[in-house]
Amino acid sequence: MVSGTGVLVLLIAAIRYRNGNVCKGFHIDVTGRSSLYIDKKGIADLLTAAGAAKGQNKPIHSFDLRRLESTLGKNAWIKEAQLFFDNNGILQVKVIEREPVARIFTRDGNSCYIDSSGVQLPLPDRFPARLPVFTGYPAARIMLHGSDSSLTRDILHLADFIRRDSLWMNDIAQIAILAGNGFELEPETGNHRILFGDGAGIAEKFHRISLFNQQVLSRTTPGKYASIDVSHSGQVIAVKHGNEHAHYDSTQGMNNIRRMIHSAQQLQPDTIRQQGIRPLEHSNTLTEQNLSTLDLLPGATDSSIPEHKAADHPKPKQDRKKTTNNK
Repeated sequence: MVSGTGVLVLLIAAIRYRNGNVCKGFHIDVTGRSSLYIDKKGIADLLTAAGAAKGQNKPIHSFDLRRLESTLGKNAWIKEAQLFFDNNGILQVKVIEREPVARIFTRDGNSCYIDSSGVQLPLPDRFPARLPVFTGYPAARIMLHGSDSSLTRDILHLADFIRRDSLWMNDIAQIAILAGNGFELEPETGNHRILFGDGAGIAEKFHRISLFNQQVLSRTTPGKYASIDVSHSGQVIAVKHGNEHAHYDSTQGMNNIRRMIHSAQQLQPDTIRQQGIRPLEHSNTLTEQNLSTLDLLPGATDSSIPEHKAADHPKPKQDRKKTTNNK
């Protein structure tokens, strides 16, 4: 009991001594990956405006540290602020700066940064950040809750993946947000677009893009393809310039045939006939398994035969006659 009472007396004496002491100055520490958008002078100005004037030798007990922390927290670039006095009467100010991870352009023309938590940040007057750029955000403000919150999460995941890979940071010029919250990537090189789909399977989709670039785009003439679609799992669908309309017509036709086959399988569950059905998409779809063997890769004679002539070359008469007889 005597020991406990002694400790309590010393603690009370220390608190009274500290509260009776005066502030001898500030020590401001800003942490963050960039530390560019809020500096020590800006924090000191905020504290001074809040009544914590530096150099006035104010008693320590006159400082409302919670109110000062709340004042600093209102700054858009301050993620967290902690204030306390050390044993020497120095006000320690620990500030964590928000880090921008993406730049967003909304459909109404406004622009802002967002941090890793999805918090909207103003555009700074200095030190513009080099970040993934997203265009066509559907709302006027970044939504963290509600219908567009899933889109915000997908943006954060996609931006984080791109920022961690210098190759994709250099190659992706911007990302357009499509209807249905899908993404369309615009590469720096070439005049094709990449239909990415939603934010699921980001690493796998970029792996397929890289594989297609290495095995196809690097071996063909620049500008040959209008679009590359990696939105479907395990597939790369490439459309040449001039064939965009035909591609969508054939895709719709393939989907109709798939539905017909599915209905037939439900009505007639004949296992023998089902074994004879082959997936139709394998004939026109690039996958990682058959990518290197399809005719998208330039052959030995491709360079000598113009593409349009090869496509328009008539069939031999004998073949047409045989076809007529078969009919």
